[in-house]
Formats: sequence, C-alpha cells, structure tokens
Amino acid sequence: MRVVLVEPGSLLRKTVARLVEEGGHRVDAFSDSERALTHVAAHEDVACVITSLEVAPLCGLELCWSLRSLAGTTRPLAVIAMSADRAGRRLGEVLDSGADDFIVKPPEAVALHARLRVVERALALQRQLIRDAETDPLTQLLNRGGFLRRAEAVLAGRGSGDDLLSALMIDIDHFKAINDRHGHDGGDRVIRAVADLLRETGALTGRIGGEEFAVLMPGHGLGSAGVVAERIRQGCARLRVPGR
Repeated sequence: MRVVLVEPGSLLRKTVARLVEEGGHRVDAFSDSERALTHVAAHEDVACVITSLEVAPLCGLELCWSLRSLAGTTRPLAVIAMSADRAGRRLGEVLDSGADDFIVKPPEAVALHARLRVVERALALQRQLIRDAETDPLTQLLNRGGFLRRAEAVLAGRGSGDDLLSALMIDIDHFKAINDRHGHDGGDRVIRAVADLLRETGALTGRIGGEEFAVLMPGHGLGSAGVVAERIRQGCARLRVPGR
C-alpha cells in the first residue's frame, strides 16, 4: 500500500516512515501539508495518509477536510490523524473533519501496524463496492454511470483541444425480435456475446442501455475509429450464439 506521511518534525518523520516501511508499505514523507495534498491529488495509487495535526501551511484539520473532498465517493482513501496529545475534546472534531482514525504520536509499532491492516481491509471492501456500483452485472462491462464517470475523467485529462478522441454508439439490430423468438435468456446471451467482442477492443466500453453500448477511444480520429467500428460490425455478423 502506498502511504503519504505528513509530519513537520524530521526525527519523528523518519521514525514513523521507518515503521510504516517495516509493515511492508511504500512511504512518501512530507513536512509541508500543501505539498502533500498536491502529491496525493497527482498520485491516485496513494491509499492512506497519516498526518500530524500540527502541520502547515494547511493545519491538520484543513488537510483532513481537503483530502476527504479530494477522495469524494469514488476514490478509496484512508486518513489517519496523529497528535502529541490525545486530542481530548478535539477528537470528535478530528473525525468530523474527515479523518478515519486517530493515533497518538509517537505511535507504537504494534498499534500503527494494526491500524494499517484495518485500513487495507476497509479499502479492499470500498474498492469492491465501487467496482460493483460501476459494473453492469450481465456483461461485466461498465454500466451507464461508470462509463460516464470514466469518460468525464478522460475528457478532463486531455492535454489540448487537438487530441484525437472518438466515440462509438453501438446498438444490436432487431433485438426485440431476438427476445420474442428466444426469450429474455436468449437475449441476455446475445448481449453477453456482443459485450465480449467489444471488450476485445481494449477501449473504454460500457453498456449504457438494454442492448446499447458505447466505446470511447482516445487517440483515434474518424479514420481509425471507422476501422474499429467496421471490425466490430463484422465480428457481430459472424457471431453464432448457442441456444439452450
């Protein structure tokens, strides 16, 4: 697990970083809370932030708020707050500010390692819940919401307006007739077969309706997108879906 540590004291920062590494994790350590936040925003594989409450220029509570806002509902990110005192009446404020846990510094190795194991279990569950929420259960492609969120991220990450980007909208012809003749189970088998074919393109693909799919292809202009579309059409024409 990739962990970001934010602690202004150089000695304690080195000590805690060593403890985290001994637990089998990768550590990026910072004394500056603003730089740490920028780093977390730029590296989506950061799964946990351990931050002292006594940091600057963003104070610990501000950093917790900012991290929770950054993660939103789609990025698994755990935040462990750390302080020299036991937070006392502030503990509720710390947790309400977005921290998932609190630990007294300097932390004991056993306690820190146990908390990080809890974080790993919680994040694994959160990742699974996010995958389930974005996945179409019939085809295992992205569902409509998952596809649109990923597409928005692709658009937001484009370097310039000149970047090539193409999208395909795909609909299974005469699908009602398939359902009427072979039943909904037969229709489901056809949908799964088409989904498997689309998955082979390696592009961002989602099922956005009953028999409707979308494919987003960064780096493709109309010419290459047309080639892919024709390959898909021919592949669908060759499909033979067994009955019961």
